[in-house]
Amino acid sequence: MIREQDLKEAIAECEGIRNPDARTCIKLAAFYTLLDRYSGADPPKAEGYSFAGGMEVPYTNSPFSVAVERIGIENAFPVMEELMEVLYVENRPLYESVMRKLNT
Repeated sequence: MIREQDLKEAIAECEGIRNPDARTCIKLAAFYTLLDRYSGADPPKAEGYSFAGGMEVPYTNSPFSVAVERIGIENAFPVMEELMEVLYVENRPLYESVMRKLNT
């Protein structure tokens, strides 16, 4: 079980990084989200950690984008996680290609 103190320590560590990268920002957002759920308080504004800087996420009319827009990213992410697990087992080169794209 994650304790509130563990989350606060992880947040402090991420905030202490001089030049945060995308992974640091993603972790920080996740930690604040979890802390918010534990404490019920509004998390502090984190615009300074976003590389998007207030830009909107590009949206297309692809069936995938339409479905994600309809159900919300919080409901789409578990489906994508399951898909990535299947790719890992069934098509490792495709899995690795997706991961390379996500890590660049």
